[in-house]
Amino acid sequence: MAKDKTPVTPAIRFLKKEKVAFTGHLYDYEEHGGTAASARELGVDEHSVIKTLVMEDENKKPLVVLMHGDLQVSTKNLARRLGVKSITPCTPETATKHTGYLVGGTSPFGTVKRMPVYLEETILDLPQIHINGGKRGFLVIIDPKELVRVLNPILVKVGINH
Repeated sequence: MAKDKTPVTPAIRFLKKEKVAFTGHLYDYEEHGGTAASARELGVDEHSVIKTLVMEDENKKPLVVLMHGDLQVSTKNLARRLGVKSITPCTPETATKHTGYLVGGTSPFGTVKRMPVYLEETILDLPQIHINGGKRGFLVIIDPKELVRVLNPILVKVGINH
């Protein structure tokens, strides 16, 4: 497979429509490898690899959380911040239904359903981030400030160490 061919995904169409400058990177996807595997494949710090997590509250209302690859989301703190009883990760099937993407290839861009996006605020301190481009084994490198411009996320501080 040619390593320089950018897949055309809903995420890439969204980024182009919004005039977001990005660089695409294909890599060998590793089942259950997560951000550690993609960071290793790309030779970057896992902290700059941003995971797109699809979660829901107790009423099954979906939301997206963008988090550093080397941190976990404190669902308790997030629920408290949102004023809901609980936040839990969606099942892979439910996440796919909401986003149109397979888990492992979930991008916050070009999702099937519009959902509120919560962004770990320290992501904005990074000079650039690696975030999923809508396909397993495909990340895009962008300026994190573009997340604010095109996704209008709510900034949160809910990241905790593994």
